[in-house]
Amino acid sequence: MLKGKTALVTGSTSGIGLGIAKALAQQGANIVLNGFGDATTPQTEVAALGVKVEYHGADMSKPAEIEDMMKFAASKFGRVDILVNNAGIQHVAQVEDFPVERWDAVIAINLTSAFHTTRLAIPAMREANWGRIVNIASAHGLVASAQKSAYVAAKHGIVGLTKSVALETARTGVTCNAICPGWVLTPLVQKQIDDRAARDGITVTQAQNELLGEKQPSLQFTTVDQLGGLATFLCSPAADQVRGVAWAMDGGWTAQ
Repeated sequence: MLKGKTALVTGSTSGIGLGIAKALAQQGANIVLNGFGDATTPQTEVAALGVKVEYHGADMSKPAEIEDMMKFAASKFGRVDILVNNAGIQHVAQVEDFPVERWDAVIAINLTSAFHTTRLAIPAMREANWGRIVNIASAHGLVASAQKSAYVAAKHGIVGLTKSVALETARTGVTCNAICPGWVLTPLVQKQIDDRAARDGITVTQAQNELLGEKQPSLQFTTVDQLGGLATFLCSPAADQVRGVAWAMDGGWTAQ
């Protein structure tokens, strides 16, 4: 379905980003990966799906590096047809205790980076009259939780950015939508579970069950494969008129 297209997925060396990159590759899209840590293994995994894959290690808190990454993608593949804004970090603290530098980092990586990639991707998408922008928001883009002020603010911002871009591109072949996952068992969430277990003196399994029980009525994690399937749908012709949507995939979290 996506043969000949190029997808750039930020924060894609592991977790949700890598899962979405693989799902798009399975549909024939060439992939530009981005993220910290080991890049060789994810590149090998994506290339095994029979597509071309490149990697750029841009720090998503630095606009100049983001611009370089977008130029790199264009130099390798002509343009970015599909942009998946997934890069994200988390910090948990009461607002009065929230370190200013951590607030700035969360906003920069979780929200501002998506503005920069989007503004740089849209001109070529408009020229081709085809493009897909998929922003990975969160259930926290729709509802809030205590001690996550920066993350909640950033994810609400991503949903707002999604809607504005969708309106600006509404008469073109470019669409912009957000996916709002609930709990997904990524390294980021596993750290929260481990921290909870250590803080409360309980087992990791108990901490995991408590985490799900507080928010997610299904008591099951959303899976990376499910998110990849939804991202693929949003890139399909069936989703041509899905525009500006914040699509919850959260086990009923935001239905409450």
